[in-house]
This record gives sequence, C-alpha cells and structure tokens, in this order.
Amino acid sequence: MTDELSIVGVECYGHHGVFEFERREGQIFVVDLTLGLDTRPAAASDDLADTVDYGTLVAAVKAAVENDPVDLIEKVAQRVADVCLLDPRVEWTRVTLHKPDAPIDATFSDVALTITRKRTTSP
Repeated sequence: MTDELSIVGVECYGHHGVFEFERREGQIFVVDLTLGLDTRPAAASDDLADTVDYGTLVAAVKAAVENDPVDLIEKVAQRVADVCLLDPRVEWTRVTLHKPDAPIDATFSDVALTITRKRTTSP
C-alpha cells in the first residue's frame, strides 16, 4: 500500500524545444508531481528524516528542468521522474510537465505530458 504526496505547480524556466528561438529565449515550464510512498514511518515518528523532504526534492526538480536544454518535453519529464525515484522510499512517481507557451499557431491553454514511472528492481 502506498500513500500519495503531491506537489503542484512548480514553475521553472527552461530552454527546451525544437526551435532555435525556444533554446535562445527560454520559457516557463510547470511541473506537477505525485509520489507514491509509505508515510506511516513519518506519521509515527514526526521526523522529516522518515519521509521525502519535498523542499529538497523541488530544488532538484527545478535544476533538472532548468539545466541542459533538450528538444522534447518527453525527455524533460523522464529526467524529472528519475530525480523523484532517487529517494528509495518513493515507489512510483507521476510527473506532469506543462508547456503553456508552446509554439502552436492556435489558441490553446496548455500542452501537458503526464508520465508514470515505477521503481525497478533487479531480478
């Protein structure tokens, strides 16, 4: 059984995209995270050491989005999921990466990719 911890609306400024102007000028990306973990140890101890420090996690997620530009949001979302799974208490993560200013020639409110990744165990 896992509980869910969500962190919603983390704003980052990245230079990802296929087009040169996206790489040059950058744009806002917004990240929503949900982590699957057992919160009972933290509830029993009331100790931050027994759960995910979401302040530290958000700093690492921002760094993952704001550094090393790539072409596709799929790669950025995977990078964020990998950061979330570094903590061994996180059994799975769901990452939604929003690109609200994507270069689309139409009126729209958002482009968002959601991925779910589970911790892999070796056989």
